[in-house]
Amino acid sequence: MAALWPLLLLLSQHLWACLALTLPDEPHDGPPSVGFDASHVGPSVDLPGALRVFSLDYHHVQAPFEIVLWIMLASLAKLGFHWSGRVPAVVPESCVLIMVGLLVGGVIYGVRHSAPPTLSADAFFLFLLPPIVLDAGYFLPGRLFFENLGTILWYAVLGTLWNVVGIGLSLYGVCLLVPDSLGDISLLHCLLFGSLIAAVDPVAVLSVFQEMHVNEQLHILVFGESLLNDAVTVVLYKLFESFLRLPSVTGLDVLVGGCRLIVVGLGGFFVGLFFGLVAALTSRFTSRAQVIAPLFVFLYSYLSYLTSEMLHFSGITAIVTCAVTMKQYVEANVSERSNTSIQYFLKMWSSVSETLIFVFLGVSTIQDIHMWSWPFVCSTLLLCLVWRATGVLLLTAVVNKLRRNAVTFRDQFIIAYGGLRGAICFSLVFLIDDFPKKRLFITTTIVVILFTVFVQGMTIKPLVELLDVKRKKRALPTVSEEIHSRLLDHLLSGIEDVVGYWGQHYWKDRFEQFNKKYLRRFLIGEHHQARSSILRVYQELERREQQGDEEAPPPVDPRPGGRPLLPEEMDSIRRILSRNLQNFNKKTPAYSRHTLHQDAMAMTALHRHQSLPERHTCNRSTLCPQRAEGEFSKSYRGRARLSRSHTVCSASPRRSEPPDSVDPTALNPTQPSDPEPAEEQRSPLHRAPIETATKKQLSFVLESETRQ
Repeated sequence: MAALWPLLLLLSQHLWACLALTLPDEPHDGPPSVGFDASHVGPSVDLPGALRVFSLDYHHVQAPFEIVLWIMLASLAKLGFHWSGRVPAVVPESCVLIMVGLLVGGVIYGVRHSAPPTLSADAFFLFLLPPIVLDAGYFLPGRLFFENLGTILWYAVLGTLWNVVGIGLSLYGVCLLVPDSLGDISLLHCLLFGSLIAAVDPVAVLSVFQEMHVNEQLHILVFGESLLNDAVTVVLYKLFESFLRLPSVTGLDVLVGGCRLIVVGLGGFFVGLFFGLVAALTSRFTSRAQVIAPLFVFLYSYLSYLTSEMLHFSGITAIVTCAVTMKQYVEANVSERSNTSIQYFLKMWSSVSETLIFVFLGVSTIQDIHMWSWPFVCSTLLLCLVWRATGVLLLTAVVNKLRRNAVTFRDQFIIAYGGLRGAICFSLVFLIDDFPKKRLFITTTIVVILFTVFVQGMTIKPLVELLDVKRKKRALPTVSEEIHSRLLDHLLSGIEDVVGYWGQHYWKDRFEQFNKKYLRRFLIGEHHQARSSILRVYQELERREQQGDEEAPPPVDPRPGGRPLLPEEMDSIRRILSRNLQNFNKKTPAYSRHTLHQDAMAMTALHRHQSLPERHTCNRSTLCPQRAEGEFSKSYRGRARLSRSHTVCSASPRRSEPPDSVDPTALNPTQPSDPEPAEEQRSPLHRAPIETATKKQLSFVLESETRQ
């Protein structure tokens, strides 16, 4: 036993060392050691490199741990917003998320007595903005977008230039009027600030306009303009930033800057087109590995964005072009499960990015770097509203002369009022090189963002209801509507081809022929190509209906959960409905082909609009054909009024008549027969549907003609 005592002491000291807690930020002068007092357990023993059962190393996981916590906080805030009762009907989601960010930023500032973390420009442009733009481009309504592409480009390019130049020059005038506090702001600094403050944020626009369900044309004009507006504003911002770094700006520099604007836009378009076609071609060979098929959608889209940014092209234009290009081919190549995965992942990714952006906007507002100037801040707010409103009115007055569907004044007001600012101008303002008034620019940008998101974002929905702006149809189009729409497209393209006018229908038809002849054969696998265009339309509508059902909230039964109706209550309801129906039938005049034959004009119109067998029977049943011809020649207006009603009447019996009740006179026109016995021989079951349909249709048409 005496020999086991030192061994027990050694094991106990190892156990105490393993249970000890060591923090990584504590200073260690030498190897870790654990000492014990000799009065308790005996002599102390130094143990270098002792084993630990539990330890804490926060610095090792600090970055991903904080990112996950921020995402969790933002997601919980969004979840609480949608479960907050009547709040979503009054306050937009973006406002609530910014308020959560303000609260969190205030808590961090109060605890640490220092500024909370801010959203860096690189994190925004490289990680948070691409998912939102990709989601918007992939689910972009292609038909509406391309039909209104000219108007969207008109607003996005010329409208942005109008706002940038107008706001910049006006602010420079304000600075000249107040030389004491704003005299050190140059014209180029004002134009630089105007280029970033004119950026309409697609994130804020999407979050507000998706909740209002405005009509498709208004939504695509506002959203398309905000999407392409960002590309123009970013290019103008970099252009003015380059001008500021030059010792002097000449006319040649301005000309080069204009050429650069065109090159940046076209470069982003071609980069996105290239990656979109490559993504479509890659998805053709994913039939044996459908699991990784959705991955190519995200990888090629993000590659197009990064490549454009690397080449100093427009990344927003590139990723939108890539998404629009590859969508129809990818959806045809991959399975339904892969399409569902793409849809849900894009929605989730963009929703998380959007939530983080608004939360960080609120957090970053709590800073100690603000500088205030009443003339500059108030002038900026007023000038943003005035220049956008005048630009929309003037540009719409020009474009309405070229559009078939004019943009109404109500839609113009919503377009001008819906110019919300957001994270894009907030990120750009931090990229400005240091100069004495940079803090004033940051403060003014934050005020403009909060004003547009809170004031305009909260009041635009009541204004839409007050102005009675046309809303979006909730029902999806049927196969019949899609087929008739395509028939009209082919008809209009043929008319344009005949008259020699190369309009949008002509080019759309040419592209469809090129797409069907070359692109679809090359980019879509043979086993995925639909042999019938009607089948392809049906598949597309089925996919859209599934997406709409999945996004729509579960239907709520409007009936109260009370007791079932008693038999006597059901009988009472039947009697009420039957009595009302009888009263309605008494008030409605009834017409039939037997009562109308007294009117000679009606019989003449019926004679003209019936088919050959029915016309022969009708001529034999007419009592006074000479009198009818005479009265027909006297009253042209009466013939015109009754011809449409009888056209409906003559079509109805042929549809309602059963196939076994065929008139022998119609089969043999030369055989004389009396029409009255033929009508009597026909069974009442066969004659009742005909007379009922005839009465309803004739009474409706004749009453409508009488109102005219």
